[in-house]
Amino acid sequence: MPAGPLTGRIRVPGDKSISHRALMFGALAVGRSRISGLLEGEDVLATASALRSMGAVIEKDGQDWIVDGVGVGTLLQPEQALDMGNSGTSTRLLMGLLASHGIPATFIGDASLSRRPMGRVIDPLSTMGASFTPSPGGTLPLAMEGMQPAVPITYRLPVASAQVKSAVLLAALNTPGITTVIEPVPTRDHTERMLRSFGVDVQVEDRDGERAISVHGPCDLRPNDIVVPGDPSSAAFFAVAASIVPESDLVIENVGLNPTRNGIYRALREMGANIEYLEQREVGGEPVADLHVRHAPLSGIEVDPAIAPSMIDEFPVLFVAAAFAEGTTVTSGLEELRVKESDRLSAMAIALKSAGAQVEEKGDGLVIEGSGGRPLSGGGTIVTHLDHRIAMSMAVAGLASENGVEIDSTEPIGTSFPNFMNLLTEAAS
Repeated sequence: MPAGPLTGRIRVPGDKSISHRALMFGALAVGRSRISGLLEGEDVLATASALRSMGAVIEKDGQDWIVDGVGVGTLLQPEQALDMGNSGTSTRLLMGLLASHGIPATFIGDASLSRRPMGRVIDPLSTMGASFTPSPGGTLPLAMEGMQPAVPITYRLPVASAQVKSAVLLAALNTPGITTVIEPVPTRDHTERMLRSFGVDVQVEDRDGERAISVHGPCDLRPNDIVVPGDPSSAAFFAVAASIVPESDLVIENVGLNPTRNGIYRALREMGANIEYLEQREVGGEPVADLHVRHAPLSGIEVDPAIAPSMIDEFPVLFVAAAFAEGTTVTSGLEELRVKESDRLSAMAIALKSAGAQVEEKGDGLVIEGSGGRPLSGGGTIVTHLDHRIAMSMAVAGLASENGVEIDSTEPIGTSFPNFMNLLTEAAS
């Protein structure tokens, strides 16, 4: 049976992207940084473990985390392979960090991460002087050796990717001279914002309609106290759940609303979702608000591909919202979703169909015919492909399905949102 309405106030875990960067920049600062609200999922803990093996001291202090950094240019050679688990962000950013330090390192990961392509990061970092020996197909396991001093470059991103941009900027911190990344399409800018708060002079300028981000290295980072806002990706699951389950009235506290990350809320509002931003404020250079979400009838839309970089991880749960809307939702320009933790286009098409939705899979997106607000039949077993976002999205679909849905494994949810199932049960009871 469908769950009860989602009510009350909840707080989602800290933003994953900001948590990774807070640990890395803290490790590169000389002195002690304090991080409040760090996401304690497996992905972020993999970053912490890797940084410890390179000399940083990272410990929990009550609810906060303390990082005693070693400074730019003085990372130690790790004695063992760096196990990144399921985290593509950890892998790509740390490859950038090490590219300008003259030490070797080996990266390994789980089966899912070991299928993900690393070539997009290897290309620019090789130009800076680092050398790489990946597995066939440019994947993990991967051995690398950084170059010190590395060579400054000007690099134009061939695909919109905050991870590639951040990897090059991290390499730039220990590279003499000016390194510039040019992005034709703006991507999430947490790296630029947070580097500034650690005292790095990051220049951002408009060049013929494109963003050019420059860092003059080598840089000294000063320690900093960081408050991590709630993850907008994690909050999106509850925003969609409250939108599709009748009589829901939910407040999601302390959600980061960086304009490069809030595309899901813009898309949901365009569909007719009732989402209000309360107590808008700025925390650590990042815009934050409490989201007040009430159940509302949704309408199908054609999602502008230009919005994709600001919500690339939230499309699985948007597909769920579309399955309950009135009319057709069309998405395109989403080839990137085929090389995430799973092929998310194919996985979500199959999952939603097994739950009773009408879905057509295209090469670069899905076309979804909504139920008009009626519950889906549910009842199918969902194959998650060990992908946390597939698992969480279909758990949300199950709340508004007549027979619920069965998920083959909730274990992958631990990578990004360890208490997701408990919070969902709590809000809907």
